Amino acid sequence: MRLRSRLLITAPVILSCLAGGQEGVQPALAQGTERAVTRPVPSAADPLRKVPADGADATKDKGAGEASGAPDGASATAGDDPYPSSGVTLYQRMGSDLPAVPPEKPYHGPIDEAYGAYQRGRYMTALDKALPRAEAGDAAAQTLVAEMMTRGLGIVHDAKGAAFWYGEAAKRGDPAAMFQYALLLMEGRNVPRDKAKADDYMRRAAEAGNASAQFNWGQILVADNPGEKGLKLALPFYEKSAEQGVADAQYAVSQLYEGVKDIAPEKKAKAREWLLRAAKAGYDTAQLDAGIWFVNGVGGPRDYEQGFEWLRIAATRGNVVAQNKLAHLYIYALGTRPNPVEAAKWYVLSRRAGLADPVLEDFYLGINEDQQKQAIDAANRFRRG
Repeated sequence: MRLRSRLLITAPVILSCLAGGQEGVQPALAQGTERAVTRPVPSAADPLRKVPADGADATKDKGAGEASGAPDGASATAGDDPYPSSGVTLYQRMGSDLPAVPPEKPYHGPIDEAYGAYQRGRYMTALDKALPRAEAGDAAAQTLVAEMMTRGLGIVHDAKGAAFWYGEAAKRGDPAAMFQYALLLMEGRNVPRDKAKADDYMRRAAEAGNASAQFNWGQILVADNPGEKGLKLALPFYEKSAEQGVADAQYAVSQLYEGVKDIAPEKKAKAREWLLRAAKAGYDTAQLDAGIWFVNGVGGPRDYEQGFEWLRIAATRGNVVAQNKLAHLYIYALGTRPNPVEAAKWYVLSRRAGLADPVLEDFYLGINEDQQKQAIDAANRFRRG
């Protein structure tokens, strides 16, 4: 079984339970943190200075302030330049100073030298410090040794040895170890398969606050309790995991807030907000749904431009359904200008991936041969973003 970001069970479990509750929502279709980038500083001393057509000096008969671009009443000084230096930050260009660095929070707990060495990449030192503690029964050290054996850091990769140390740490209640050991027990990797014990460790890890375990325990509850009962049992764990930043859980929360009956109105109103948090975290299924929700007005007002943008992002990343939906938006000019070549390109890509669509096929056969050729060439050049 393939894991996604160490999360055992993924979104289809939720979607299958919600399928019956979404019949009233029919799509109108056929069915990051940005980083500021400053521009390069020109090499010319006065790049904005204009030279008249007759070749005369543009600064002739002008005061020093005007020639240097200084404000009225201000005198120019050496080094004045309308462009900032390469060291000027975005905050300074906006006229504000950089915020002060927040004070370091005092720490009065015990210092874990093994983990500190691990964080700095000194794996041999970390292992030397952790192994004696692990052998003495220290759960945190046992988990660290297991992690290093799993990844082959400071020691030869040893999956069986890692399973042993995860098991020892799990017995002593380490949340991370209980989660990892639950996965091993569930899959029978280097330990005997034992679903009952796996579920117990997953539940205990979730209750201890492990974000990944919270999401996975929610998935187990959904799988073991069909229908709305399982969804309601899982929701508190999804919410806790979502608050800790797990995109899969944020997506799950959005689906349950929108699709489960008897959800409190204040929670239902936040369904789209949670969906967008998952989409911005890069979860492509959430990006697909965000596009569809905006186009169809689910969880908030319609916004074709936002819908187009989210579907474009998901399509560019290779989501086949998003590619199909994006083709429809280009045909019907929803959130973008009509573009038959782009529409055909995205249809060709989704069709190659096995997604048939009679409506798009009819559209494709109706455009001229030159447009078809352009679309195929564009599809051949496409590389996932």
